[in-house]
Amino acid sequence: MNNTTIFDNIIELPNSDVKKRADALIGFQKRFERVHNNLKLLIDQDGLIEWSNKYHKTKLTVLDTILDRYPLVLLAGDAGTGKTVSAEGIADNMVRELGKEGFFLKLSTRVRGEGLHGQMGNLVNNAFDRLKQEAGKKRIAFLFIDEADAIATTRSTHQMHQEEKAAVNTLIQKIDEIRGLNGRAIVFMSTNRLHFIDEAILRRAAIIMEFERPDDSERKELFKKTLAGTDIKEKEFDKLSQLTGPSANNGLGYSFSDLTLKVLPEAVAESFPDKALSFDILENVIKRVKPSPKII
Repeated sequence: MNNTTIFDNIIELPNSDVKKRADALIGFQKRFERVHNNLKLLIDQDGLIEWSNKYHKTKLTVLDTILDRYPLVLLAGDAGTGKTVSAEGIADNMVRELGKEGFFLKLSTRVRGEGLHGQMGNLVNNAFDRLKQEAGKKRIAFLFIDEADAIATTRSTHQMHQEEKAAVNTLIQKIDEIRGLNGRAIVFMSTNRLHFIDEAILRRAAIIMEFERPDDSERKELFKKTLAGTDIKEKEFDKLSQLTGPSANNGLGYSFSDLTLKVLPEAVAESFPDKALSFDILENVIKRVKPSPKII
């Protein structure tokens, strides 16, 4: 299986399209700020040692623990909460800040669905081989594994085949190995089911970021951005935010993708071609299109 088939795409960083997508993502800056300092410790290991020598005239003992952490970031949350775009944007922001180049390798979920048994270990090996190949002194390589629970499922389940357990073992081994690259390679894993991830992988994660569905202010911001140019009023935007929130929907608010891929397109379809997109149309669509169920 060659590299062209195991990755959905390979993005060179910094990348203007990635930056544009991340900047447009509601709540991205808040997420980036949450992960920034910890991720910088993982990536800029030379800078960390320089800092210690500058301010303490020695390499502090505490750095041994920090430098020994695994370069693994887990992104957990419902589908449609922005995990993939956030991972791309975080990687892009970091290489820009550090003045380096990078590669973002997205492992193909399509290939993982084909011939799981016996091939998964090879797939993991090939993906990490490419990750190491792209990591250089002035270049940071990022590997993104979406739906990671398909590979990194806990080995304690009785239904798990030996080949699947072997693949998880291989994944753990490869994560261990890239510590030797001293911050030049980072693995992002995204999952809708954090409790399905193997305990050994959870222990290795230097950063676990949980993605929630958008809150009231984020839903309102999304409506205001995407519906700029309509005659919808400020109070009506507040109402749209309330209608799509958890209190109006049995405790479960709408996800970003519920709003952008379901509600808004259906409202436009109902308006086109002979009437304006209005609050009333959006309100009616929201009554029909319910939030996607939470993945358990």
